[in-house]
Amino acid sequence: MKKQLLLFIAFIGFFTILLSGCGTSGEEDSSENTDATSSEDKEVLEMATSADFAPFESRNEAGDIEGFDIDLANYIADELGYELKITDMKFDGLIGALQNERVDMVLSGMSTTEERKQNVDFSTEYHHSGEMFVTLKDSDITSVDDIEGKTVGVQLGTIQQTGAEKLQEDMDFEIKAVDNGPTLIQELISNRIDVAYMDKSVAKGYIEEQDLAGFDDPTSSSPGMGIAFPKGSELVDDVNEVLAQAEENGKLQELKDKWLSEE
Repeated sequence: MKKQLLLFIAFIGFFTILLSGCGTSGEEDSSENTDATSSEDKEVLEMATSADFAPFESRNEAGDIEGFDIDLANYIADELGYELKITDMKFDGLIGALQNERVDMVLSGMSTTEERKQNVDFSTEYHHSGEMFVTLKDSDITSVDDIEGKTVGVQLGTIQQTGAEKLQEDMDFEIKAVDNGPTLIQELISNRIDVAYMDKSVAKGYIEEQDLAGFDDPTSSSPGMGIAFPKGSELVDDVNEVLAQAEENGKLQELKDKWLSEE
């Protein structure tokens, strides 16, 4: 009898534990289902940039990409209901990434040239900088006429490379193209080039940071910067609407004040 009583108590205890376990499992499943139902899966907007073009895009000390273009891209993604994913690559590979549809758009301080328009579509222009020549402080190059016989450094694939090649039609100087802006400045500081030819906003940052000198390019007026898309992209109209809204509500000016206030 005593043995039967012990067996009965053991059975009741096991049954209680089993019920308790089932109850806990049900609560976890319910919680997971609630989270899945309440969380809205956003479509990913794939963006490429070349993060060596401060203040438009560069990496901070933590290694994160930041800048004017990055803030603008996040604003556009939020307004259109996308989750933004950013891929960092060399500038001269950006157009190819769009043509192969590896990304949905490019925001990388890209000028809306007629040549590029043959291969990609652009948004309305969101900024215009112009160009500058950057030199060492003790340089005797103080105007565009002084680049005759010198070595001019440019970033590969940029409008400055195209501009230098056009200047070369009337002037005799050597062009040296490198992968990115920091390398270009290092080439200048190391006396491997005589002058760097850069976007004006970017150039001003390097001039202040590295105690350099510079002067504006008086020869031409370059096109403004636009957001690039694969040919025929349906995103162009939507992004243009957001850009118009940002211009109207002051968001663009807010970003310019934050990142380009020294222009």
